[in-house]
Amino acid sequence: MEDKQKIEERLKQLEEAMAQADFWMDKGMAQETVKEFNELKEKLAGVGKYDKGNAIMTIFSGAGGDDAEDFSNMLLQMYFKYFGRQKWEYRLIHENKNDHGGYRNITIEILGNPTSHPLSLKATEGHGKASRGAGPYGTLKNESGVHRLVRISPFNAKKLRHTSFSMVEVIPDFEKIDEIDLPEQDIRVEFSKSSGPGGQNVNKRETAVRVIHIPTNIAVHVESERSQERNRNKAVQILKGKLLKRADDERKAKEKGMYVSKTTEIEWGNQIRSYVLHPYKMVKDHRTGVETANVSSVLEEGDLDEFIEAERGL
Repeated sequence: MEDKQKIEERLKQLEEAMAQADFWMDKGMAQETVKEFNELKEKLAGVGKYDKGNAIMTIFSGAGGDDAEDFSNMLLQMYFKYFGRQKWEYRLIHENKNDHGGYRNITIEILGNPTSHPLSLKATEGHGKASRGAGPYGTLKNESGVHRLVRISPFNAKKLRHTSFSMVEVIPDFEKIDEIDLPEQDIRVEFSKSSGPGGQNVNKRETAVRVIHIPTNIAVHVESERSQERNRNKAVQILKGKLLKRADDERKAKEKGMYVSKTTEIEWGNQIRSYVLHPYKMVKDHRTGVETANVSSVLEEGDLDEFIEAERGL
């Protein structure tokens, strides 16, 4: 509340300055004032610094083999449907797929504005609504966390009930990023043969790139671009986004007096949403309490508006 009051007071000061007759005498100063005014207005409206931009989403499967990897694919198809409702495009960055159509992990780039990139896929259903003032990142950032599925396992001959977990990570997609300093000695770069869309016309050259941040052991794998250099640049860009999000998460946790583990054990223990298919049907968000019994509309049609808007406090 105090921050809101400070923002409102500063906005009032800026408005008074902008109303002065000689405001545009110093063009540079005027432009900076207008920029600050717009940023504060967006902050007051709940739109963050990167919220209007594109996003990188990665889905990781938890323990559970085929069931967990199948759940990751279910989540991916759910998000594809949601992108269609927003008329967003997306393209594959990297995938690690199993023999049953599931994913050990998959990374995609989500594009809110039309793009001419040859590898992007259009989603044009367009009967949903994006969150106020936000692009893909601002809309999807709160989807980050552990998702839980309870169902009768299709991979178990005894038809036993099974619980699966997948983790969703959403980070900003930066054109360029200066906030994070990434010394060359802090990264290790590995090359391999591309298997994704970007590798179809490269004659099996080692164009796929894996960049590892040595201090944190965070790794990024990119094979969507058509050259080794472009894959490396994209991987470094995504790595910087991951490091920025990590720093932001640690800052928020510190403000709340929480301890942030350097391992992933805490992350996997904190579920944000459950999808229950047996013995009853329900999707429930554990942060907001929003729930629905219409599981098919969520998983099969990507009807996520109520969940996303509630988490954003709309």
